[in-house]
Amino acid sequence: MGKSKTSRQEILSGNSGPRNHLHPPLWCAAFVSARRPNRVRPSLLFKVKLMSDHVVPHFHNDAGVPVIEIGSQEFMCVGAQPPFDHPHVFLDLGNDNEIICPYCSTLYRYSTTLGHTESRPPECAIKDQAA
Repeated sequence: MGKSKTSRQEILSGNSGPRNHLHPPLWCAAFVSARRPNRVRPSLLFKVKLMSDHVVPHFHNDAGVPVIEIGSQEFMCVGAQPPFDHPHVFLDLGNDNEIICPYCSTLYRYSTTLGHTESRPPECAIKDQAA
């Protein structure tokens, strides 16, 4: 028995196989109205936060400082400026105030006095971010 090929468009639209209409992905359950199962609740759609909704700030530690204070709880550590950077790591502080990058061991500390893309020392924030 051969497997049928599924196109990328079918996967993205949710029509990737005969089971999808019977067993939708779990995340769908939060958006489906109990009274009208074929309709998405618009009240929940605004609560979904996508990474594309905001710019994720990038920080580096070319200066070799022991601690970098940042104004964002979600950010990317690039280690050093390219071409000497390590793999870009997405770090999320969650409920903590500090996190250590697993690649370069830089300690990042959250500060409420800084803006979303600011850092202390200020030269550790990458200003020009390409998508």
